[in-house]
Amino acid sequence: MNEKWWNGKAAAAVWTVLRIWLGVQWLEAGWGKVTGGFDANRYLQGAIAKAGGEAPVVAGWYAAFLENVAVPNVGIFNILIPWGELFVGLGLIVGLMTVPALAAGAFMNLNFLLAGTISTNPVLLTAAVILILAGYGAQRYGLDRFAIPMAKKKVNRHRLKEVHA
Repeated sequence: MNEKWWNGKAAAAVWTVLRIWLGVQWLEAGWGKVTGGFDANRYLQGAIAKAGGEAPVVAGWYAAFLENVAVPNVGIFNILIPWGELFVGLGLIVGLMTVPALAAGAFMNLNFLLAGTISTNPVLLTAAVILILAGYGAQRYGLDRFAIPMAKKKVNRHRLKEVHA
């Protein structure tokens, strides 16, 4: 495929709009949970219940994970989910740590889907995958454009010091 289509300036502008839109979705979801007293317990119990009946929506193995790992540690999930959503949103909006933010967002979407919540999760997951595939084009107009070269310089300087030590 043509490299300019994915990483050219015009494509990067499109990826930036998609990245910021995705970031706003995560930021709004996270902010609502951070400021609204989020408690995942009911959600987790509902997902576990969706694993039963004639046509289960949640796979048994995932329900077992929720029951044996997530529910006993709901306090951790009550922090990870809202703050994770908020930080994914901020990272995507400003374009800082874009790939880790996309990966974290995609991972959360996958888990929400596995828990039986369709909603906007397929759309958000698809957008994240497209932006990951876009590579540099998704980062071109964001803080990563400056942060990544600075980090590479520091790593290279550190390696040079180790070689000469």
